[in-house]
Amino acid sequence: MPLTFHLIPHTHWDREWYLPEPALRCRLMFMLDELVEQLGKTTPPWRFLLDGQTVLLEDYLAVRPERAEPVARLVREGRLETGPWYVLSDEQIPAAESLVRNLLLGAHDSERLGRRLPVLYSPDAFGHPGSLPLLAREFGLAYGVVWRGVDPAATGGRDLFHWEAPDGESILCLHLPPEGYELGSALLVGDRELPEAWARVRDRLVSRAATGQIAVLLGADHHAPDSRLGTLPDRLARLEPEAVFRFSSLEAFFEAAARERPHGLARIQGECRSGSTHTWALQGTHGTRAPFKRRHSALELVLSRSAEPLAALSGRRDQLRPLLRRAWRDLVQCQFHDTLCGTTSDAVHRVALVRLEAVEGTAREIVRAAVFERLGHDPDRARDCPERIEPSLFIWNPVARPRSGVVRADLTFFRRDVPVGPPAPGGRVLREGPGAGAFSLRLGDGTVIPPQVLGVRTGLERLDAARHHPDLDEVDRVQVVTPVPEIGGLGFTRIAPVPVQAAATEVMALGSRRGLRNPVLAAAVDRRGTLRLARPEGGAQYRGLLGLESEPDLGDTYTWWGGERPRPVRPTAKIRAEVTAAGPFAAALAWNTRFAAAGGGMVTVRVDALLAGREPFLRVRLRLWNQGNNHRVRLRVPIGVRGVAAVAGTHFGRVVRPATRGRPSRGRLETPVATAPAHRYVAAARGRRGLAVLAPGFLEYEWTAAGDLLITLLRSVGQLSRGDLPARPGHAGWPMATPEAQCLGVTDVELALAPLTEEELRDATWLEQLWEDAFVPLRAVWLRDYAPAPGGAPGARTVELSGPGLVFSGLKPAERGNGVVLRCWNSRDRPEVGEWRFGEPVRQAFRIRADERELEPLPLEGEGTRIPIRVPPRGVSSVLVTFADGAGER
Repeated sequence: MPLTFHLIPHTHWDREWYLPEPALRCRLMFMLDELVEQLGKTTPPWRFLLDGQTVLLEDYLAVRPERAEPVARLVREGRLETGPWYVLSDEQIPAAESLVRNLLLGAHDSERLGRRLPVLYSPDAFGHPGSLPLLAREFGLAYGVVWRGVDPAATGGRDLFHWEAPDGESILCLHLPPEGYELGSALLVGDRELPEAWARVRDRLVSRAATGQIAVLLGADHHAPDSRLGTLPDRLARLEPEAVFRFSSLEAFFEAAARERPHGLARIQGECRSGSTHTWALQGTHGTRAPFKRRHSALELVLSRSAEPLAALSGRRDQLRPLLRRAWRDLVQCQFHDTLCGTTSDAVHRVALVRLEAVEGTAREIVRAAVFERLGHDPDRARDCPERIEPSLFIWNPVARPRSGVVRADLTFFRRDVPVGPPAPGGRVLREGPGAGAFSLRLGDGTVIPPQVLGVRTGLERLDAARHHPDLDEVDRVQVVTPVPEIGGLGFTRIAPVPVQAAATEVMALGSRRGLRNPVLAAAVDRRGTLRLARPEGGAQYRGLLGLESEPDLGDTYTWWGGERPRPVRPTAKIRAEVTAAGPFAAALAWNTRFAAAGGGMVTVRVDALLAGREPFLRVRLRLWNQGNNHRVRLRVPIGVRGVAAVAGTHFGRVVRPATRGRPSRGRLETPVATAPAHRYVAAARGRRGLAVLAPGFLEYEWTAAGDLLITLLRSVGQLSRGDLPARPGHAGWPMATPEAQCLGVTDVELALAPLTEEELRDATWLEQLWEDAFVPLRAVWLRDYAPAPGGAPGARTVELSGPGLVFSGLKPAERGNGVVLRCWNSRDRPEVGEWRFGEPVRQAFRIRADERELEPLPLEGEGTRIPIRVPPRGVSSVLVTFADGAGER
């Protein structure tokens, strides 16, 4: 059978990188103007792969709206291929729900244009999570294309392999050659040079071919189609008459290869992060511009665990859905792999920071509107009927299970009006008030509790209303801590401030200079500024926690390199801790330390440690003021267990990784890194000794053979790319100065430390719920101007997930219609049965994929208040519901 070479014209287009997006958009417009014209004229016709991301056509049509119909026609005809992604993002730093939103946006845009590339195309991501084939199948994609991170030893050196998802489903993948998507561009030469170029390209491709079908990608970074492209099949056929050369597509290549039923293809499971022998994986990017990554993770959390659930369960779902889509577009644009990895010019980084500001502002307004609607709060009614105002504190439980606990809240008390603008005719009577006084809180069950006051300060508060001018007041802002009774999943409860009443107070947490204590944990800080932590009932004790250290970083934004023998610098001055909260509901200590940066300059750190209620973890907040250059700051957490692997949270699951050592060795393209990415937590345990470090989102860590966890706080580097690094010889990008990647200034880091046993570590559901308690806590909403609607606030709509091993992932408005999508994943290696429970009846329920397609009716039980589900091992379950009151009707 003759070989068939599938010639696939394409470009790889970094939306922003060494130049900002507006500059590259200009070049994109020039390229696409030419391409659209060529595709309309070429005979015989050929196709063009526009890099697997729809954002490029969005950018183009924003400046060329008159080209919308010709572009859509080319997409419908399959001549111009776009999607399935919205942007080619980094795949390891964004959370799982972010990757789902990226593909949903790509599906939305592709559907609007007329057609989607049916291949999970990922030609340049810096490594891949093990969930990528699961995501492909959840979006109806049976094929994938990858390059970096895949170890050729695992594929047998062949170009095709099966990549198996955690749930057992798999996709057929094309592993690009070491030269990646640019290999075929060597063929776009004159007739004299073509024979030699074809011999090199052919040898590379045929030596790896698992079938008689061979994909030849013709293109490179930011390349327009070459004028010699149209004649290339005939020119190659003259060099190899027995072979078949044709313009093709990735879909056609995979279908032809699958028809040959290749035998003996390797099956790969898990993540792909290898960069030692095939091409660079560039795993050093996980610590680059770390403050940006932390802020991005915080906004992922706000959108997926606050804005989306609140919007989905409110009566304003139709209004809020387009705002959510806009916020996700802005956030996902920041996930483009160079942008989120921090491997861009400083100009690009500054624009990305502005995008994050936009996401934050949109998310804040979505939350405000959804909360007001659910609570029946109308600020205009409060202005018109001030006699009906009942200042109230509402507590929202943003997880899908009942929960009680301790909540922190800011309550404001009126002091005086603050006029803004010119005086109104006739003047305005300015009010004055008493400000804050002593008060108690009446909980939802009628219990009255005197709250623990953490602090009082005077400031300004503006109350906005749609039909009135903003009302600016001077207020006393009182920060309190109070326990609250159990609240249903995703439900609200109301707490009323009342005059001081005598009431017994249960002591939950105590703090003094000797340390902090609650019923399940005890912590103390020593003179070096490191922590001791233990479970009082006789568990293991941990010393030397939170040891700060700086080591040289002589690398660039892609790769850490500390020199031949990097020596960390640690604080030496003695610290003096102060008690910032003594109890009875929360106890906290704070201290300051200062030390020299390994690359020169100083680092100043304030540490706040807090125990609240009966929480089995210590909350830690670090505020770093970095004045040092060319160094890496990390936090050392000695766990004291050797010979075990670390367990890290990842997309829809966890990954187990042994300790590694990042030392250069001969024969490698890139030194394997000792660090690794994680989401939500990283932990290790043996027997009764173990510890988890929890974080709001993404973090980089190293697990050492000595039993220490090292958490990266920041990397300070000043070059986009260097060509002289022993860890990665050669430039990974265009060399240019990036002084802002030194991360000078102030950055905040939130973590939590939780002792655990080996048995507890095996229980993924327990650990995921522990993370939720730390970073998706009970939320307080104080409404000083709350004026309840006639008949009181609407009933609380609760949603709860139950079932062994099932982990809540998200709740969002459906992409189409007015339904609500619920998602969970199974943390166990066996199928599990569970159910969704609702506080009010559901009309309909459907099992769907993550792309919200393939509806399959699900039975309703308990008069529409329960939906049984069955989730495959390590699999994902998505359910679409409509409520019986008509809300959520498709």
